[in-house]
Amino acid sequence: MNLLPPVQVPHPHVVLDPRVLQGSPIVRGSHIPVRRLWSWFRGGVPIETLFKRYPQLGPARLLDALAFAYDNPDVIAEDLARERALLDDHEAQL
Repeated sequence: MNLLPPVQVPHPHVVLDPRVLQGSPIVRGSHIPVRRLWSWFRGGVPIETLFKRYPQLGPARLLDALAFAYDNPDVIAEDLARERALLDDHEAQL
C-alpha cells in the first residue's frame, strides 16, 4: 500500500485514520471518503445533489471536505490512484 503525501492544510472536518479505509481522508464522524465527494463534484455533480445524497454530513462538513481536496490536491490524487490500483487488482483476480 502506498502512503499518502503529507497533508499540507489540515481541515477540522477531515481526518486520516490508518484504521479506517487504509488512512484515506474521510469526513469526520463518517466513513465517507473525501475522494468520493471530490470525484463526483469534479465530475459535474451539483453541490445541491451532494447535500441531498449525504444529508447526515450537513453543509459545513461536506464543504470542508471539498475545501480539503482543493487545499491538498496531492493527497487526493494519490488516494484516487490507490483506489484505482485496488480496483484493477480486484478485476484482474476475477
